[in-house]
Amino acid sequence: MATGKILAGFLAPHPPHLVYGENPPQNEPRSRGGWEPLRWAYERARQSIERLKPDVLLVHSPHWVTQVGHHFLGVPHLSGKSVDPIFPNLFRYNFDLTVDVELAEACCEEARAAGLVGKMMRNPKFRVDYGTITTLHMIRPQWDIPVVGLSANNSPYYLNMEDGLGEMATLGAATRRAIERSGRRAVLLASNTLCHWHFHEEPAIPEDMSREHPQSYDGYLWDMRIIELLRQGRTREVFELLPDFIREAFAEVKSGAFTWMFSAMGYPEMPGELHGYGTVIGTGNAVMEWDLTRVA
Repeated sequence: MATGKILAGFLAPHPPHLVYGENPPQNEPRSRGGWEPLRWAYERARQSIERLKPDVLLVHSPHWVTQVGHHFLGVPHLSGKSVDPIFPNLFRYNFDLTVDVELAEACCEEARAAGLVGKMMRNPKFRVDYGTITTLHMIRPQWDIPVVGLSANNSPYYLNMEDGLGEMATLGAATRRAIERSGRRAVLLASNTLCHWHFHEEPAIPEDMSREHPQSYDGYLWDMRIIELLRQGRTREVFELLPDFIREAFAEVKSGAFTWMFSAMGYPEMPGELHGYGTVIGTGNAVMEWDLTRVA
């Protein structure tokens, strides 16, 4: 069997508003558009997926929370309705996905071998969280590529931040080893928003873009600082700043997907391609790509 490899990683945020604005047939609520810059950014990311032709998409979502251990979807086929508990008026999505159980089991085994608590999710009626669904829909709405879903252990929230993010780095390295063992050509999706300061009231018309802007100017400045470093390939500096970014911008990367992805990719000092940036209820969201196939 050929050695598997990670083709690319994407920062792929999950505001359900983006699915709502797109009006796919799977989502029950109907909109009149909205959040176009971010939806167009995902369209550019979809072109990259089409070119890369991965065997599998791995997504780490902060909204599948498992306090004890890192869990992996372990049922070959899952379907049902995923509802956002905060925005049920926007996101009631009928999902139907195929899971690469063999790779998920390999990821779980490697995580355990690295000293982490790992568990396979075997419930055939499991309702997949809206973060996982939104990221997967926005990156590949055809739903024709098998997936591996990883839970958010949230260790950076109940351990100190250094130890918690260190655990996510361990999970990333374990994921890389599993992919290499599997022979799969994989794409990683870090389902994270950047600055997570947000408004607490929704406008009467949710897609009214005249009401959409950063909730926090300081948070916006942090987003621009981090994005510019990522665009320049200054990965080491980003991770040096990460604890301050998390504390001061309430950044959702604290949940670990961003660290998991970069650890799995080996922390490449390569420029990330910014497909687009925009706000959703005031939060900062960037769609970015690191195409490892272009590394000399």
